[in-house]
Amino acid sequence: MNWLNRVVRPKIQAVFRKRDAGGGMWNKCPACSQMIFEQDLIAALNVCPGCNHHMKLPPDARFNSLFDGARYERFAAPVVASDPLKFRDQKRYPERIKEARAKTGRDEAMAVASGRIDGLKTIVAVQDFEFMGGSMGMAVGEMLLGAAQAAVDGAAPLVVFAASGGARMQEGMLSLMQMPRTTIAVQMLREARLPYIVVLTDPTTGGVTASYAMLGDVHIAEPNALIGFTGQRVIEQTIREKLPEGFQRAEHVMAQGMIDIVAQRKELRATLSRILHMLMHQHKRDANKPDASKANGQDRQAGASGASSSF
Repeated sequence: MNWLNRVVRPKIQAVFRKRDAGGGMWNKCPACSQMIFEQDLIAALNVCPGCNHHMKLPPDARFNSLFDGARYERFAAPVVASDPLKFRDQKRYPERIKEARAKTGRDEAMAVASGRIDGLKTIVAVQDFEFMGGSMGMAVGEMLLGAAQAAVDGAAPLVVFAASGGARMQEGMLSLMQMPRTTIAVQMLREARLPYIVVLTDPTTGGVTASYAMLGDVHIAEPNALIGFTGQRVIEQTIREKLPEGFQRAEHVMAQGMIDIVAQRKELRATLSRILHMLMHQHKRDANKPDASKANGQDRQAGASGASSSF
């Protein structure tokens, strides 16, 4: 075997394997298979420039794209029972949690932060589908309750970005109990007459759809996001009928009146700002004028990105 076959060919094959896997400097769009330069994809907020497919966006990128100057105060994850049912399938539950934390660099499937959107103080909660499918367990329920309480205490609106496969089976009934608990969190905002906005991303299904994801004052969805309670195949097998094209996708769900707006990701910040300022009866701050709250020193503690605060 000559040096071309022994050295050069394996290196070339390794480069193409890396490209096909979406690693390194390039990423492959899962919808159209277009190769996208990583920096271009980041600048486009993980939206394919070729087919407009909205890929998953991690919580940090969500916060940076929403809050003024990418400045926000992150809330610490609550402490809950680590393995209440001693659940084991192919792996023990603590092992799955450990793997998810190593993969994402996050403690749980939801992250909560406080910051300002065009000068308006807002609490934002983001689910991370990469963390065990964004599944709703005790920690997620506790975080949403804490986010609602922080909103009430600070007289601020709450925005939730939903992305989940549903309840976390490893916590059994304790996970299902988060459905009424999160409903109570939404009711706290109702009684305080504070806006609760839900942004449905791909996918939002199961117990999350059956609870807080469909209780918003305004429902916004990203294009072509999968939204539903159970899968299309299960529904077809149950009713013994073929479902229409695009069933459970954002555009079809909006046509049925379940959501209000389908917004491009690049337009989400402006859309949320407009709705929140209207519902809070406040005028948007002029970008050319200094922020009065910062001049008064009220936002000094919340200014540092990545700062931590407990519920």
